[in-house]
Amino acid sequence: MRLVLLSGGSGKRLWPLSNDFRSKQFLKILPNANGSLESMVQRVWRQLEAAGLARQTYIATSANQVEMIRTQLPEHLPIIVEPERRDTFPAIALAAIYLYSIAGAGLDETITVLPVDPFVDEPFFHCISGLDEVIDTTGADLALIGIQPTYPSEKYGYIVPRCAGDSGQVYEVSEFVEKPDAEKAQRLIEQQAMWNGGVFSFKLNYLVSLLEGKNLPIQYDELVKQYDRLNPISFDYEVVEAAKRTVVVPYKGRWKDMGTWNTLTEEIKDNVIGRGQICSQSSNTHLINELEIPVTVLGLSNVVVAASPDGILVTEKAASYKVKNMLAHAWSRPMYEECRWGWYKVTDFVRKADGAEVLTKRILMRAGKNSSYQYHSRRKEIWTITSGEGEAIIQGKRISLREGDVLQVPAGTMHALRAVSELELIEVQVGRELVEEDVVLLTEHWEEIMEPSAHL
Repeated sequence: MRLVLLSGGSGKRLWPLSNDFRSKQFLKILPNANGSLESMVQRVWRQLEAAGLARQTYIATSANQVEMIRTQLPEHLPIIVEPERRDTFPAIALAAIYLYSIAGAGLDETITVLPVDPFVDEPFFHCISGLDEVIDTTGADLALIGIQPTYPSEKYGYIVPRCAGDSGQVYEVSEFVEKPDAEKAQRLIEQQAMWNGGVFSFKLNYLVSLLEGKNLPIQYDELVKQYDRLNPISFDYEVVEAAKRTVVVPYKGRWKDMGTWNTLTEEIKDNVIGRGQICSQSSNTHLINELEIPVTVLGLSNVVVAASPDGILVTEKAASYKVKNMLAHAWSRPMYEECRWGWYKVTDFVRKADGAEVLTKRILMRAGKNSSYQYHSRRKEIWTITSGEGEAIIQGKRISLREGDVLQVPAGTMHALRAVSELELIEVQVGRELVEEDVVLLTEHWEEIMEPSAHL
């Protein structure tokens, strides 16, 4: 069996700490057994390793999350990158074809897809391990994991089993009900319906045949080229609900959706993370502060205060789910990003009357790390080294850098930066359209950057 972790999300449900580059699964605010903080994706990876499933695991994601994944997960983890975001059916289809035509998976192998951020205990992954046998013994098209409901939630889809009253551990699926109201959810629970846990297991041949039936390519490179032909729809609607025979395996252990500040703070050990304080008269209040200025909370109970370079949120915990709708029509570029080489914060942005833009970043690059060899079409950059030592490659020329040095990188100039010791700098970008997408990547390996052929 091979596993595919789906990593997506727009980053708005846990704003302002999350954004398009750093979705909720990457926030390091969960305590682990060692007393340090880890992210949801790091927790899941640790659990996969403990269950012996890590070696056969891949991750499917969009381009803007690759850097974060490389920062938090092992470098050897294979990453399947979508050409564009098109919902879960295209993402799973692309991953399946990658496994078939690139990774050498056999058509009779079982593929299991699961979200990258389930908050569960170890028995959940024992349940995952058994899905291969479930598919083999039942002959079903698909096998799902159903979560034992703890209350009649309106937030989840429900899986209604057929003949759920017997003593078996695998049930055929009768129907799916998507996000019912509370009254209907209660009736479904009385029918032993389960929450849809977002886990899909199938034989690789099943999905390859489905794509062939849609006259879609089953070679990875060609499917990438034709990715816009895939229906931008969820895997549930496009595949699961159309399957002839689907079974569900009940899971009665711990499972939690960490999609809101209300549910997330239930698992945060410390009420204050970052600089700040909460007065003793406040109860069940959490402060998470990524800024360098202190935040003080007085007399507010059942509240979340979250501050980051992207903004500040003050919300009643019960109302925190509304933040996504509040931001639905608001867009601003992410002001903080963790990268495989370090991190940056946007400290200032100015758009002048003539349309010119000036953006200032504070950058930290860890010792021994380097940026990609790249160039920009619509901006120039000015680097001011504030501490540490490094070296730059500019159009093939090697330049040593130390505190106080200033270097200009004109638009169209191939360049890379490497930290000899931990390096801090201020980067000022000047151009007409300052977006992260204005970059042409040539290579990210320093040994290749140093080769003369890299600069041709």
